[in-house]
Amino acid sequence: MLDTLDAAAVRRWCASGLAALRRHQGEIDDLNVYPVPDGDTGTNLVLTLTSAQQALAMDLDTIGDGDSTAHGHALRLMARGALLGARGNSGVILSQILRGLADALAAVPVVRGRQLAAALRGATAAAYAAVARPVEGTLLSVVAAAAGAAEAAGSDDLRAVAREAAGAAALALARTPEQLPALARAGVVDAGGRGLCLLLDALVEVVTGESPHRPSPAPRPVRPPATAPREAGSTEYAYEVQFLLDADAGAVTRMRETLAGLGDSLVVVGDGATDAASATWNVHVHVNDVGAAIEAGVVAGRPYRISVTRFADQPEAAPPAVPPPAGGGRAAVVVAAGAGIAELFAGEGATVVPGNPSTGELLDAVRATGAARVVVLPNSPNTQAAASAAAREAHALGVKVSVVPTRSPVQALAALAVRDPARRFTDDVIAMAEAAGACRYAEVCRASREAVTVAGPCRPGDVLALVEGEVHLIGADLADTCAAVVDLMLGGGGELVTLLSGADAPDGLADALAAHVARRWPFVQVNAYRGGQPHYPLLVGVE
Repeated sequence: MLDTLDAAAVRRWCASGLAALRRHQGEIDDLNVYPVPDGDTGTNLVLTLTSAQQALAMDLDTIGDGDSTAHGHALRLMARGALLGARGNSGVILSQILRGLADALAAVPVVRGRQLAAALRGATAAAYAAVARPVEGTLLSVVAAAAGAAEAAGSDDLRAVAREAAGAAALALARTPEQLPALARAGVVDAGGRGLCLLLDALVEVVTGESPHRPSPAPRPVRPPATAPREAGSTEYAYEVQFLLDADAGAVTRMRETLAGLGDSLVVVGDGATDAASATWNVHVHVNDVGAAIEAGVVAGRPYRISVTRFADQPEAAPPAVPPPAGGGRAAVVVAAGAGIAELFAGEGATVVPGNPSTGELLDAVRATGAARVVVLPNSPNTQAAASAAAREAHALGVKVSVVPTRSPVQALAALAVRDPARRFTDDVIAMAEAAGACRYAEVCRASREAVTVAGPCRPGDVLALVEGEVHLIGADLADTCAAVVDLMLGGGGELVTLLSGADAPDGLADALAAHVARRWPFVQVNAYRGGQPHYPLLVGVE
Protein backbone atom coordinates (compact mmCIF):
# COMPACT_ATOMS: atom_id res chain seq x y z
CA MET A 1 0.00 0.00 0.00
CA LEU A 2 1.13 3.52 -0.79
CA ASP A 3 0.66 6.77 1.11
CA THR A 4 1.99 8.88 -1.77
CA LEU A 5 2.29 8.59 -5.52
CA ASP A 6 5.93 8.41 -6.61
CA ALA A 7 7.61 7.89 -9.98
CA ALA A 8 7.77 4.10 -9.56
CA ALA A 9 4.04 4.05 -8.83
CA VAL A 10 3.38 6.06 -12.00
CA ARG A 11 5.28 3.46 -13.98
CA ARG A 12 3.34 0.60 -12.37
CA TRP A 13 0.07 2.42 -12.96
CA CYS A 14 0.79 2.84 -16.64
CA ALA A 15 1.77 -0.81 -17.01
CA SER A 16 -1.22 -2.07 -15.03
CA GLY A 17 -3.63 0.19 -16.91
CA LEU A 18 -2.27 -0.94 -20.25
CA ALA A 19 -2.62 -4.59 -19.24
CA ALA A 20 -6.24 -3.98 -18.23
CA LEU A 21 -7.02 -2.25 -21.51
CA ARG A 22 -5.47 -5.13 -23.43
CA ARG A 23 -7.56 -7.66 -21.50
CA HIS A 24 -10.75 -5.74 -22.24
CA GLN A 25 -9.80 -4.43 -25.69
CA GLY A 26 -12.37 -6.52 -27.56
CA GLU A 27 -15.09 -5.70 -25.05
CA ILE A 28 -14.50 -1.96 -25.45
CA ASP A 29 -14.40 -2.28 -29.23
CA ASP A 30 -17.79 -4.01 -29.08
CA LEU A 31 -19.27 -1.11 -27.12
CA ASN A 32 -18.96 0.95 -30.31
CA VAL A 33 -22.15 -0.56 -31.67
CA TYR A 34 -22.84 0.47 -35.24
CA PRO A 35 -24.01 -1.62 -38.20
CA VAL A 36 -20.62 -1.03 -39.83
CA PRO A 37 -17.30 -2.56 -38.69
CA ASP A 38 -15.76 0.57 -37.17
CA GLY A 39 -15.73 -0.26 -33.43
CA ASP A 40 -12.12 0.46 -32.50
CA THR A 41 -12.14 2.51 -29.27
CA GLY A 42 -10.50 -0.30 -27.30
CA THR A 43 -7.80 -0.70 -29.93
CA ASN A 44 -7.17 3.04 -30.03
CA LEU A 45 -6.88 3.29 -26.25
CA VAL A 46 -4.45 0.36 -26.14
CA LEU A 47 -2.26 1.93 -28.81
CA THR A 48 -2.39 5.30 -27.06
CA LEU A 49 -1.31 3.93 -23.68
CA THR A 50 1.30 1.68 -25.29
CA SER A 51 2.99 4.82 -26.56
CA ALA A 52 2.78 6.32 -23.06
CA GLN A 53 4.47 3.26 -21.57
CA GLN A 54 7.22 3.37 -24.19
CA ALA A 55 7.91 7.00 -23.35
CA LEU A 56 8.20 6.10 -19.66
CA ALA A 57 10.53 3.18 -20.37
CA MET A 58 12.91 5.38 -22.34
CA ASP A 59 13.39 8.11 -19.75
CA LEU A 60 11.79 7.37 -16.40
CA ASP A 61 14.68 8.20 -14.09
CA THR A 62 15.79 11.47 -15.67
CA ILE A 63 14.47 14.57 -13.95
CA GLY A 64 13.07 17.05 -16.42
CA ASP A 65 13.77 20.74 -16.63
CA GLY A 66 12.23 23.39 -14.42
CA ASP A 67 10.88 22.42 -11.01
CA SER A 68 9.35 19.06 -11.98
CA THR A 69 9.62 16.33 -9.37
CA ALA A 70 10.50 12.73 -10.20
CA HIS A 71 6.83 11.72 -10.22
CA GLY A 72 5.97 14.90 -12.14
CA HIS A 73 8.54 14.15 -14.80
CA ALA A 74 7.22 10.60 -15.09
CA LEU A 75 3.67 11.89 -15.52
CA ARG A 76 4.83 14.38 -18.17
CA LEU A 77 6.57 11.59 -20.08
CA MET A 78 3.43 9.48 -19.85
CA ALA A 79 1.24 12.34 -21.10
CA ARG A 80 3.64 13.24 -23.89
CA GLY A 81 3.88 9.64 -25.03
CA ALA A 82 0.09 9.31 -24.98
CA LEU A 83 -0.27 12.45 -27.08
CA LEU A 84 2.17 11.27 -29.73
CA GLY A 85 0.58 7.81 -29.81
CA ALA A 86 -3.02 9.00 -29.57
CA ARG A 87 -5.40 7.38 -32.03
CA GLY A 88 -9.02 8.32 -32.46
CA ASN A 89 -11.04 10.81 -30.45
CA SER A 90 -10.94 8.76 -27.25
CA GLY A 91 -7.17 8.43 -27.46
CA VAL A 92 -6.69 12.16 -27.89
CA ILE A 93 -9.06 12.96 -25.00
CA LEU A 94 -7.21 10.44 -22.80
CA SER A 95 -3.92 12.19 -23.62
CA GLN A 96 -5.51 15.48 -22.50
CA ILE A 97 -6.60 13.89 -19.21
CA LEU A 98 -3.05 12.64 -18.59
CA ARG A 99 -1.69 16.07 -19.48
CA GLY A 100 -4.04 17.66 -16.93
CA LEU A 101 -2.80 15.26 -14.25
CA ALA A 102 0.81 15.98 -15.14
CA ASP A 103 0.35 19.75 -15.14
CA ALA A 104 -1.28 19.66 -11.71
CA LEU A 105 1.21 17.30 -10.05
CA ALA A 106 4.50 18.14 -11.76
CA ALA A 107 5.74 20.52 -9.07
CA VAL A 108 3.83 19.10 -6.08
CA PRO A 109 6.42 17.70 -3.63
CA VAL A 110 4.18 14.97 -2.20
CA VAL A 111 1.06 13.52 -3.83
CA ARG A 112 -1.58 12.52 -1.31
CA GLY A 113 -5.36 12.43 -1.44
CA ARG A 114 -6.11 16.14 -1.79
CA GLN A 115 -3.42 16.56 -4.41
CA LEU A 116 -4.85 13.68 -6.44
CA ALA A 117 -8.33 15.22 -6.19
CA ALA A 118 -7.06 18.57 -7.44
CA ALA A 119 -5.22 16.84 -10.29
CA LEU A 120 -8.37 15.00 -11.36
CA ARG A 121 -10.20 18.32 -11.45
CA GLY A 122 -7.41 19.71 -13.64
CA ALA A 123 -7.64 16.65 -15.88
CA THR A 124 -11.38 17.18 -16.23
CA ALA A 125 -10.87 20.82 -17.15
CA ALA A 126 -8.26 19.89 -19.77
CA ALA A 127 -10.64 17.38 -21.36
CA TYR A 128 -13.63 19.70 -21.39
CA ALA A 129 -11.64 22.72 -22.59
CA ALA A 130 -11.24 21.24 -26.06
CA VAL A 131 -15.00 21.11 -26.68
CA ALA A 132 -17.24 24.17 -26.61
CA ARG A 133 -20.44 22.15 -26.13
CA PRO A 134 -19.59 18.89 -24.38
CA VAL A 135 -21.91 15.94 -24.81
CA GLU A 136 -22.78 14.26 -21.53
CA GLY A 137 -22.87 10.49 -21.39
CA THR A 138 -19.33 10.21 -22.70
CA LEU A 139 -15.80 9.87 -21.33
CA LEU A 140 -16.11 13.51 -20.21
CA SER A 141 -18.97 12.68 -17.82
CA VAL A 142 -16.97 9.82 -16.34
CA VAL A 143 -13.84 11.85 -15.59
CA ALA A 144 -15.97 14.68 -14.16
CA ALA A 145 -17.68 12.25 -11.77
CA ALA A 146 -14.32 10.87 -10.66
CA ALA A 147 -13.03 14.37 -9.92
CA GLY A 148 -16.18 15.35 -8.04
CA ALA A 149 -16.07 12.29 -5.78
CA ALA A 150 -12.35 12.75 -5.11
CA GLU A 151 -12.93 16.35 -4.02
CA ALA A 152 -15.96 15.40 -1.93
CA ALA A 153 -13.84 12.87 -0.01
CA GLY A 154 -11.89 15.80 1.49
CA SER A 155 -9.10 13.50 2.65
CA ASP A 156 -5.31 13.31 2.50
CA ASP A 157 -5.58 9.51 2.38
CA LEU A 158 -4.43 8.67 -1.16
CA ARG A 159 -5.99 5.21 -1.02
CA ALA A 160 -9.41 6.46 0.07
CA VAL A 161 -9.50 9.20 -2.57
CA ALA A 162 -8.44 6.83 -5.35
CA ARG A 163 -11.18 4.39 -4.32
CA GLU A 164 -13.82 7.15 -4.26
CA ALA A 165 -12.78 8.42 -7.68
CA ALA A 166 -12.84 4.97 -9.29
CA GLY A 167 -16.15 4.05 -7.67
CA ALA A 168 -17.82 7.27 -8.83
CA ALA A 169 -16.46 6.74 -12.33
CA ALA A 170 -18.01 3.27 -12.46
CA LEU A 171 -21.39 4.67 -11.36
CA ALA A 172 -21.14 7.46 -13.92
CA LEU A 173 -20.36 4.92 -16.63
CA ALA A 174 -23.50 2.97 -15.75
CA ARG A 175 -25.52 6.21 -16.14
CA THR A 176 -24.18 7.09 -19.60
CA PRO A 177 -27.11 5.41 -21.43
CA GLU A 178 -29.47 7.68 -19.46
CA GLN A 179 -27.57 10.75 -20.68
CA LEU A 180 -26.97 9.82 -24.31
CA PRO A 181 -29.99 8.41 -26.20
CA ALA A 182 -27.76 6.74 -28.79
CA LEU A 183 -26.27 4.55 -26.04
CA ALA A 184 -29.70 3.75 -24.63
CA ARG A 185 -30.95 2.61 -28.03
CA ALA A 186 -27.87 0.43 -28.41
CA GLY A 187 -28.12 -0.99 -24.89
CA VAL A 188 -24.46 -0.20 -24.11
CA VAL A 189 -22.36 2.15 -22.00
CA ASP A 190 -19.82 4.60 -23.40
CA ALA A 191 -16.72 2.86 -24.75
CA GLY A 192 -14.24 5.62 -23.88
CA GLY A 193 -15.67 5.92 -20.39
CA ARG A 194 -15.25 2.19 -19.89
CA GLY A 195 -11.58 2.53 -20.77
CA LEU A 196 -11.10 5.34 -18.26
CA CYS A 197 -12.76 3.26 -15.53
CA LEU A 198 -10.22 0.50 -16.15
CA LEU A 199 -7.37 3.00 -15.77
CA LEU A 200 -8.78 4.36 -12.51
CA ASP A 201 -9.24 0.83 -11.17
CA ALA A 202 -5.62 0.15 -12.09
CA LEU A 203 -4.60 3.20 -10.04
CA VAL A 204 -6.54 1.86 -7.07
CA GLU A 205 -4.74 -1.47 -7.42
CA VAL A 206 -1.35 0.25 -7.47
CA VAL A 207 -1.92 2.39 -4.36
CA THR A 208 -3.93 -0.11 -2.28
CA GLY A 209 -2.64 -3.48 -3.44
CA GLU A 210 -6.25 -4.57 -3.95
CA SER A 211 -8.00 -5.04 -7.26
CA PRO A 212 -11.55 -3.61 -7.36
CA HIS A 213 -14.10 -6.26 -8.27
CA ARG A 214 -16.49 -4.80 -10.79
CA PRO A 215 -18.46 -6.82 -13.35
CA SER A 216 -17.79 -5.93 -16.96
CA PRO A 217 -20.71 -4.17 -18.62
CA ALA A 218 -22.07 -6.68 -21.10
CA PRO A 219 -22.54 -5.21 -24.56
CA ARG A 220 -25.90 -5.93 -26.05
CA PRO A 221 -25.53 -5.14 -29.75
CA VAL A 222 -29.13 -5.92 -30.62
CA ARG A 223 -30.24 -2.42 -31.50
CA PRO A 224 -27.38 -0.11 -32.35
CA PRO A 225 -28.08 3.61 -32.47
CA ALA A 226 -30.32 4.63 -35.32
CA THR A 227 -28.07 7.56 -36.00
CA ALA A 228 -24.88 8.99 -34.59
CA PRO A 229 -24.84 12.64 -33.48
CA ARG A 230 -24.10 14.79 -36.50
CA GLU A 231 -20.44 15.70 -36.05
CA ALA A 232 -20.71 18.40 -38.70
CA GLY A 233 -23.24 20.30 -36.59
CA SER A 234 -26.59 21.76 -37.57
CA THR A 235 -27.42 21.94 -41.25
CA GLU A 236 -28.52 25.56 -40.81
CA TYR A 237 -24.87 26.64 -40.80
CA ALA A 238 -23.27 26.43 -44.23
CA TYR A 239 -19.58 27.19 -43.67
CA GLU A 240 -16.78 25.74 -41.59
CA VAL A 241 -14.12 28.21 -40.47
CA GLN A 242 -10.80 27.14 -38.94
CA PHE A 243 -7.72 29.10 -38.02
CA LEU A 244 -4.76 29.21 -35.67
CA LEU A 245 -4.72 32.13 -33.26
CA ASP A 246 -1.99 33.76 -31.21
CA ALA A 247 -3.80 35.39 -28.28
CA ASP A 248 -4.01 35.49 -24.51
CA ALA A 249 -6.52 33.43 -22.59
CA GLY A 250 -8.76 36.38 -21.68
CA ALA A 251 -9.19 37.41 -25.30
CA VAL A 252 -9.90 33.80 -26.27
CA THR A 253 -12.64 33.57 -23.64
CA ARG A 254 -14.34 36.64 -25.13
CA MET A 255 -13.90 35.23 -28.65
CA ARG A 256 -15.55 31.94 -27.59
CA GLU A 257 -18.64 33.86 -26.48
CA THR A 258 -18.79 35.73 -29.78
CA LEU A 259 -18.36 32.61 -31.91
CA ALA A 260 -20.88 30.65 -29.83
CA GLY A 261 -23.47 33.26 -30.78
CA LEU A 262 -22.61 33.00 -34.46
CA GLY A 263 -22.89 29.24 -35.02
CA ASP A 264 -22.23 25.77 -33.65
CA SER A 265 -19.59 23.01 -33.57
CA LEU A 266 -17.29 25.42 -31.74
CA VAL A 267 -14.00 23.88 -30.62
CA VAL A 268 -11.08 25.91 -29.26
CA VAL A 269 -7.94 24.01 -28.25
CA GLY A 270 -4.82 25.59 -26.75
CA ASP A 271 -1.26 24.32 -26.91
CA GLY A 272 -0.84 24.41 -23.13
CA ALA A 273 1.78 27.19 -23.15
CA THR A 274 2.19 28.77 -19.72
CA ASP A 275 3.35 32.06 -21.22
CA ALA A 276 0.16 33.86 -22.24
CA ALA A 277 2.02 35.92 -24.80
CA SER A 278 3.11 32.79 -26.69
CA ALA A 279 -0.13 30.77 -26.42
CA THR A 280 -1.45 29.35 -29.68
CA TRP A 281 -5.03 28.22 -30.19
CA ASN A 282 -6.72 26.08 -32.84
CA VAL A 283 -10.21 27.46 -33.55
CA HIS A 284 -13.03 25.64 -35.36
CA VAL A 285 -16.63 26.81 -35.83
CA HIS A 286 -19.57 26.39 -38.24
CA VAL A 287 -21.28 29.67 -39.20
CA ASN A 288 -23.21 31.43 -41.90
CA ASP A 289 -21.29 34.70 -41.52
CA VAL A 290 -17.69 33.81 -42.36
CA GLY A 291 -16.48 37.40 -42.08
CA ALA A 292 -17.85 37.80 -38.56
CA ALA A 293 -16.12 34.59 -37.45
CA ILE A 294 -12.76 35.72 -38.80
CA GLU A 295 -13.28 39.21 -37.36
CA ALA A 296 -13.77 37.64 -33.93
CA GLY A 297 -10.32 36.08 -34.32
CA VAL A 298 -8.80 39.41 -35.41
CA VAL A 299 -10.26 41.13 -32.35
CA ALA A 300 -8.86 38.41 -30.07
CA GLY A 301 -5.33 38.31 -31.50
CA ARG A 302 -3.51 37.25 -34.65
CA PRO A 303 -5.37 34.62 -36.69
CA TYR A 304 -3.54 32.79 -39.46
CA ARG A 305 -3.77 29.58 -41.53
CA ILE A 306 -7.42 30.44 -42.09
CA SER A 307 -9.43 27.65 -43.71
CA VAL A 308 -12.99 28.03 -45.03
CA THR A 309 -14.97 25.05 -46.33
CA ARG A 310 -18.30 24.86 -48.15
CA PHE A 311 -17.93 28.48 -49.20
CA ALA A 312 -20.18 28.71 -52.26
CA ASP A 313 -21.97 32.04 -52.65
CA GLN A 314 -20.24 34.68 -50.54
CA PRO A 315 -16.88 36.30 -51.38
CA GLU A 316 -14.02 34.92 -49.34
CA ALA A 317 -12.70 36.97 -46.49
CA ALA A 318 -9.11 37.80 -47.27
CA PRO A 319 -6.73 36.25 -44.73
CA PRO A 320 -4.20 38.54 -43.13
CA ALA A 321 -0.74 38.60 -44.63
CA VAL A 322 1.63 36.21 -42.86
CA PRO A 323 5.41 36.43 -43.22
CA PRO A 324 6.84 33.30 -44.84
CA PRO A 325 8.62 30.85 -42.52
CA ALA A 326 12.36 30.53 -42.40
CA GLY A 327 12.23 27.26 -44.33
CA GLY A 328 10.62 26.67 -47.70
CA GLY A 329 8.55 24.29 -49.73
CA ARG A 330 5.11 22.76 -49.39
CA ALA A 331 3.87 19.23 -49.00
CA ALA A 332 0.72 17.21 -48.43
CA VAL A 333 0.32 14.31 -45.98
CA VAL A 334 -2.64 12.01 -46.65
CA VAL A 335 -4.06 9.12 -44.61
CA ALA A 336 -4.95 6.13 -46.79
CA ALA A 337 -6.21 2.59 -46.20
CA GLY A 338 -5.78 0.50 -49.34
CA ALA A 339 -2.89 -0.01 -51.73
CA GLY A 340 -4.73 1.42 -54.73
CA ILE A 341 -5.76 4.57 -52.86
CA ALA A 342 -2.21 5.00 -51.59
CA GLU A 343 -0.90 4.82 -55.18
CA LEU A 344 -3.38 7.48 -56.28
CA PHE A 345 -2.26 9.86 -53.55
CA ALA A 346 1.42 9.15 -54.18
CA GLY A 347 0.81 9.93 -57.84
CA GLU A 348 -0.43 13.36 -56.75
CA GLY A 349 2.85 13.94 -54.94
CA ALA A 350 1.50 13.37 -51.44
CA THR A 351 3.17 11.58 -48.54
CA VAL A 352 0.94 8.65 -47.60
CA VAL A 353 0.39 7.41 -44.02
CA PRO A 354 -1.42 4.07 -43.46
CA GLY A 355 -4.95 4.16 -42.02
CA ASN A 356 -5.69 5.02 -38.35
CA PRO A 357 -2.30 6.63 -37.59
CA SER A 358 -1.24 8.04 -34.25
CA THR A 359 -0.42 11.67 -33.60
CA GLY A 360 3.27 10.77 -33.56
CA GLU A 361 3.09 8.94 -36.88
CA LEU A 362 1.42 11.92 -38.51
CA LEU A 363 3.96 14.26 -36.96
CA ASP A 364 6.81 12.07 -38.24
CA ALA A 365 5.30 12.16 -41.74
CA VAL A 366 5.01 15.95 -41.60
CA ARG A 367 8.63 16.33 -40.52
CA ALA A 368 9.82 13.79 -43.08
CA THR A 369 8.51 15.97 -45.90
CA GLY A 370 11.11 18.61 -45.03
CA ALA A 371 8.59 21.28 -46.00
CA ALA A 372 7.86 24.44 -44.05
CA ARG A 373 4.14 24.37 -44.89
CA VAL A 374 2.16 21.15 -44.94
CA VAL A 375 -1.49 20.31 -45.47
CA VAL A 376 -2.85 17.15 -43.80
CA LEU A 377 -5.85 15.25 -45.15
CA PRO A 378 -7.11 12.79 -42.46
CA ASN A 379 -9.87 11.17 -44.60
CA SER A 380 -11.83 9.98 -41.55
CA PRO A 381 -13.63 11.64 -38.62
CA ASN A 382 -11.78 9.22 -36.35
CA THR A 383 -8.39 10.57 -37.47
CA GLN A 384 -9.34 14.24 -37.25
CA ALA A 385 -8.34 14.65 -33.59
CA ALA A 386 -4.95 13.00 -34.08
CA ALA A 387 -4.32 15.16 -37.14
CA SER A 388 -5.16 18.35 -35.23
CA ALA A 389 -2.88 17.31 -32.37
CA ALA A 390 -0.05 16.63 -34.84
CA ALA A 391 -0.59 20.08 -36.36
CA ARG A 392 -0.19 21.72 -32.95
CA GLU A 393 2.97 19.75 -32.27
CA ALA A 394 4.39 20.69 -35.68
CA HIS A 395 3.63 24.35 -35.06
CA ALA A 396 5.87 24.23 -31.99
CA LEU A 397 8.65 22.98 -34.29
CA GLY A 398 8.19 25.87 -36.69
CA VAL A 399 6.23 23.97 -39.36
CA LYS A 400 2.94 25.49 -40.50
CA VAL A 401 0.39 22.67 -40.80
CA SER A 402 -3.20 23.06 -41.92
CA VAL A 403 -5.70 20.22 -41.54
CA VAL A 404 -8.38 20.04 -44.21
CA PRO A 405 -11.09 17.94 -42.48
CA THR A 406 -11.69 15.38 -45.23
CA ARG A 407 -13.92 12.49 -44.21
CA SER A 408 -13.36 10.23 -47.21
CA PRO A 409 -10.51 9.55 -49.66
CA VAL A 410 -12.69 10.84 -52.51
CA GLN A 411 -12.74 14.26 -50.84
CA ALA A 412 -8.94 14.18 -50.57
CA LEU A 413 -8.67 13.41 -54.29
CA ALA A 414 -10.85 16.43 -55.01
CA ALA A 415 -8.72 18.61 -52.76
CA LEU A 416 -5.41 17.50 -54.27
CA ALA A 417 -6.75 18.09 -57.79
CA VAL A 418 -6.99 21.85 -57.18
CA ARG A 419 -3.68 22.26 -55.36
CA ASP A 420 -1.64 25.09 -56.89
CA PRO A 421 1.85 25.93 -55.55
CA ALA A 422 1.68 29.30 -57.33
CA ARG A 423 -0.95 30.48 -54.81
CA ARG A 424 -0.22 31.66 -51.31
CA PHE A 425 -0.32 28.71 -48.95
CA THR A 426 -3.36 30.01 -47.06
CA ASP A 427 -5.25 30.62 -50.30
CA ASP A 428 -4.29 27.16 -51.54
CA VAL A 429 -5.59 25.54 -48.36
CA ILE A 430 -8.88 27.41 -48.70
CA ALA A 431 -9.23 26.22 -52.31
CA MET A 432 -8.50 22.63 -51.26
CA ALA A 433 -10.99 22.83 -48.41
CA GLU A 434 -13.65 24.21 -50.73
CA ALA A 435 -13.07 21.41 -53.24
CA ALA A 436 -13.26 18.78 -50.50
CA GLY A 437 -16.43 20.30 -49.07
CA ALA A 438 -18.04 20.39 -52.51
CA CYS A 439 -17.44 16.65 -52.96
CA ARG A 440 -20.32 14.61 -51.56
CA TYR A 441 -19.31 11.11 -50.52
CA ALA A 442 -20.89 7.74 -49.91
CA GLU A 443 -19.78 4.34 -48.62
CA VAL A 444 -21.21 0.91 -49.28
CA CYS A 445 -20.63 -1.92 -46.82
CA ARG A 446 -22.35 -4.94 -45.28
CA ALA A 447 -24.09 -4.82 -41.90
CA SER A 448 -22.24 -6.78 -39.26
CA ARG A 449 -25.22 -7.10 -36.92
CA GLU A 450 -28.91 -6.39 -36.54
CA ALA A 451 -29.65 -2.69 -36.23
CA VAL A 452 -32.28 0.00 -36.51
CA THR A 453 -31.26 2.81 -38.88
CA VAL A 454 -32.99 5.88 -40.26
CA ALA A 455 -33.54 3.87 -43.45
CA GLY A 456 -35.21 1.05 -41.52
CA PRO A 457 -34.07 -2.13 -39.77
CA CYS A 458 -31.18 -4.15 -41.14
CA ARG A 459 -29.86 -7.65 -40.53
CA PRO A 460 -26.34 -9.09 -40.65
CA GLY A 461 -25.22 -9.35 -44.26
CA ASP A 462 -27.51 -6.64 -45.60
CA VAL A 463 -25.88 -4.13 -47.94
CA LEU A 464 -25.85 -0.63 -46.48
CA ALA A 465 -25.30 2.58 -48.44
CA LEU A 466 -24.21 5.50 -46.26
CA VAL A 467 -24.28 9.04 -47.64
CA GLU A 468 -22.27 11.58 -45.64
CA GLY A 469 -22.06 9.03 -42.81
CA GLU A 470 -25.78 8.22 -42.53
CA VAL A 471 -27.54 5.10 -43.79
CA HIS A 472 -29.77 5.99 -46.75
CA LEU A 473 -30.34 2.63 -48.45
CA ILE A 474 -30.55 -0.99 -47.35
CA GLY A 475 -30.43 -3.72 -49.98
CA ALA A 476 -29.75 -7.39 -50.54
CA ASP A 477 -27.65 -7.21 -53.70
CA LEU A 478 -24.31 -5.36 -53.68
CA ALA A 479 -24.32 -4.26 -57.33
CA ASP A 480 -27.93 -3.07 -57.24
CA THR A 481 -27.40 -1.10 -54.03
CA CYS A 482 -24.22 0.50 -55.40
CA ALA A 483 -26.07 1.60 -58.53
CA ALA A 484 -28.95 2.91 -56.44
CA VAL A 485 -26.74 5.07 -54.22
CA VAL A 486 -24.96 6.53 -57.26
CA ASP A 487 -28.37 7.42 -58.75
CA LEU A 488 -29.44 8.90 -55.42
CA MET A 489 -26.40 11.16 -55.26
CA LEU A 490 -26.57 12.24 -58.90
CA GLY A 491 -30.21 13.08 -58.42
CA GLY A 492 -28.97 16.09 -56.47
CA GLY A 493 -26.71 17.18 -59.30
CA GLY A 494 -23.12 16.46 -60.25
CA GLU A 495 -20.67 16.48 -63.15
CA LEU A 496 -17.99 14.06 -61.99
CA VAL A 497 -18.30 10.69 -60.22
CA THR A 498 -15.31 8.99 -58.60
CA LEU A 499 -15.59 5.26 -57.81
CA LEU A 500 -13.11 3.44 -55.56
CA SER A 501 -13.68 -0.34 -55.41
CA GLY A 502 -12.55 -2.07 -52.23
CA ALA A 503 -10.54 -5.16 -51.45
CA ASP A 504 -13.71 -7.23 -51.10
CA ALA A 505 -15.42 -5.88 -54.22
CA PRO A 506 -16.23 -8.43 -56.91
CA ASP A 507 -14.34 -8.12 -60.19
CA GLY A 508 -15.99 -5.76 -62.62
CA LEU A 509 -18.06 -3.83 -60.05
CA ALA A 510 -16.56 -0.44 -60.88
CA ASP A 511 -16.79 -1.09 -64.66
CA ALA A 512 -20.43 -2.10 -64.34
CA LEU A 513 -21.20 1.04 -62.36
CA ALA A 514 -19.37 3.20 -64.91
CA ALA A 515 -21.48 1.66 -67.67
CA HIS A 516 -24.61 2.27 -65.59
CA VAL A 517 -23.75 5.95 -65.20
CA ALA A 518 -23.02 6.25 -68.93
CA ARG A 519 -26.51 4.91 -69.73
CA ARG A 520 -28.46 6.73 -67.02
CA TRP A 521 -26.45 9.94 -66.76
CA PRO A 522 -24.78 10.43 -70.17
CA PHE A 523 -23.35 13.89 -69.41
CA VAL A 524 -21.58 12.82 -66.20
CA GLN A 525 -17.87 11.94 -66.27
CA VAL A 526 -16.78 8.81 -64.36
CA ASN A 527 -13.35 8.03 -62.91
CA ALA A 528 -13.10 4.44 -61.60
CA TYR A 529 -10.13 3.08 -59.65
CA ARG A 530 -9.21 -0.04 -57.72
CA GLY A 531 -8.82 1.43 -54.23
CA GLY A 532 -8.26 -1.77 -52.27
CA GLN A 533 -9.72 -0.30 -49.06
CA PRO A 534 -10.93 -2.78 -46.41
CA HIS A 535 -14.53 -3.07 -45.15
CA TYR A 536 -16.06 -0.93 -47.92
CA PRO A 537 -16.55 -2.59 -51.33
CA LEU A 538 -17.27 0.86 -52.79
CA LEU A 539 -16.52 4.51 -52.03
CA VAL A 540 -18.30 7.14 -54.13
CA GLY A 541 -17.55 10.81 -54.65
CA VAL A 542 -19.76 13.24 -56.57
CA GLU A 543 -18.62 16.72 -57.57
